[in-house]
Amino acid sequence: MKTFVKTMGKTNSAGCLHLVGKFPKLSEAKIKEGVFVGPHIRQVFRDPDFENTLSELEMSAWNSFKWVCENFLGNKKSSNYREGVETLLNAYEKMGCHMSLKFTSCTLTLIFP
Repeated sequence: MKTFVKTMGKTNSAGCLHLVGKFPKLSEAKIKEGVFVGPHIRQVFRDPDFENTLSELEMSAWNSFKWVCENFLGNKKSSNYREGVETLLNAYEKMGCHMSLKFTSCTLTLIFP
């Protein structure tokens, strides 16, 4: 989420401005830096208005991020998690985020420059 929001903050997108309004107790700087905790992320997941403010590229990256959170980072790991993570990386790259991926036999490491 941090990388996603930081990239949106660089362009002052409508999605970033929506988050500023949704979390008035968080400073705008914290939001633009993507400083969110679990309850904040769950609130954004349940907010349909947030998705309506996203551009097509942002929406693709957001859907990929949600998929990874629900099918890889939780208690259950989807059998096709590699494809899901690769989709996430491709969507983030199109948004302008630069990340690399390293799979080992049991772990996945995302490297953010």
